[in-house]
Amino acid sequence: MSEIGLRERKRRQMVQRLSDVAVGLFLEKGFDAVSVAEVAAAAEVSKPTLFRYFPAKEDLVLHRIADHEGEAARVAGEGPAPLAALRRHFLAGLERSDPVTGLNDHPDVLAFHRLLYGTPALVARAHAHLERSESALAAALGGDLDARLAAAQIIAVQRVLAQENWRRIAAGERVADVREDAVAAAERAFAALAEGLPHLV
Repeated sequence: MSEIGLRERKRRQMVQRLSDVAVGLFLEKGFDAVSVAEVAAAAEVSKPTLFRYFPAKEDLVLHRIADHEGEAARVAGEGPAPLAALRRHFLAGLERSDPVTGLNDHPDVLAFHRLLYGTPALVARAHAHLERSESALAAALGGDLDARLAAAQIIAVQRVLAQENWRRIAAGERVADVREDAVAAAERAFAALAEGLPHLV
């Protein structure tokens, strides 16, 4: 393995460890009740070291969804029918209970979603993540005004679908009981998008 490869691997391991320690503390005590200094102490690093990896406290949590930021853009760029590709990708996510679709009832996933959606600072930070996803998708679709309008609609549809799934799961419904409705809702939503955005089908 090259020196650069080894350095990157160690960086990723540190990022994951810091995030895991922080999320564990946030779940136990609440996001607002835990200071950055406490996270650093629990992870046995200095505050400057922690800030080198995570510029903001919220990033310790949002790290877990940051790798999805360019996902819609990547999927849309894979072929000549970006909306069809995004539809297939979302449905595949429902099939495998990808946490990003909201259709996952693993206790750790539920706890993470409660932390995320129950903390105003994290909700605000997650909104910025969605805006970056939207911008990346708009660029993949051409970057003009029509592309930006389309990207805004697509990202909004995926967000609302995922939040509805999570809402039902968080209320106590089982994945097996929600999946059929989730698939039907996704099909309806993407069909509506296709009607309004026929050039992307």
